Amino acid sequence: MTGSNKLTKRDYTKTTLRAYFLQNGFNYSNYQGLGYALVLFPALQKLYGNDPDRLAQELKDNCEFYNTNPNMLPFITSIHLAMADSGMKYDETRGIKMALMGPLAGIGDSLSQFCLAPLFSTIFASMAMDGISIAPILFLVVMNLVLLTIKLVMGGYGRKLGTSMIDKLSTKMGAISDAAGMIGVTVIAGLAATFVKMKVAITFAAGEIEAGASQSVVDIQAMLDKVAPALLPVLYTMLMYYLIKKKNVTTYWLVLITVILGVVLSCLGILG
Repeated sequence: MTGSNKLTKRDYTKTTLRAYFLQNGFNYSNYQGLGYALVLFPALQKLYGNDPDRLAQELKDNCEFYNTNPNMLPFITSIHLAMADSGMKYDETRGIKMALMGPLAGIGDSLSQFCLAPLFSTIFASMAMDGISIAPILFLVVMNLVLLTIKLVMGGYGRKLGTSMIDKLSTKMGAISDAAGMIGVTVIAGLAATFVKMKVAITFAAGEIEAGASQSVVDIQAMLDKVAPALLPVLYTMLMYYLIKKKNVTTYWLVLITVILGVVLSCLGILG
C-alpha cells in the first residue's frame, strides 16, 4: 500500500468547515449520505480527479446511509481522508467510518443540545431579562463560535490520529476495519432487538375444561420469548435488509409496507 499524500492541512480544514453541509439533501432513504459525499467532494476530487470513474465510484459509495452529529463529523472525515490519502480503498475505510458514526452522534448530540444549548440559553436569557437587548445576538454568536471551535479541534485531532494510526498500523488496518465492522453489526443488532416492536397477539385455549378448574391458555408470544426473545424483530429486520440489498427496494417503500402490514395484521388480531 502506497500513499499519495496529495492532501494538505488546508484540505482537511476546508473539509472540516464543510461539515455545515452535512444536513443538505437529508432524506429518509440515506439520511445524511448525500451531505457526507458533498462534504468530502473537494478532497475526493483532489485525490481522484485524474480518474473520473474512480471519483464517481467514491462519491456513489459515500452517498450510502449515514447519520451522525455535524459537530463531531470532522473527526470522522479527517480519519477517512487520511486513510484514503494513504492509498486505501473505500472497503477498507468503511468499517471505521461506520463504527464511529453512532458513538460520536450520541456524544455530539449530548454536548450540543443538552449541555451547551441549555447553558448558554440560561446565561443569555438572564442577561436579556436584565435589559441587555443584545443578549439574543450574543447567544447566537457565542454558541456558533463554540461549535465551530469543536469542529476545528475534532478535525485537527482526527487528521493527526488518522495519519499516525496509518503509519503505525498500516499492516493491521484490515483487521481493524473488520473489528469496526463487527462493532457496527453488533450495534445494529442491538437496535433491532430494542426499537423494533413486534408482538404476536394470538392465544388459544388448550385442553378440556374440567369441573372446578380453569382452562389453560397458550400465549404464542410467551412461547417465542422463551425460545428466542426478540425473534420477530430480528427476522423482520433481516427481511428489510434482504429487500434493500437483494431487491433494491427503497426505504420509502419499506416504510409504506411496514405501515400497511402493521395496520392489517393488527386489525386481524395477529399482532398486538
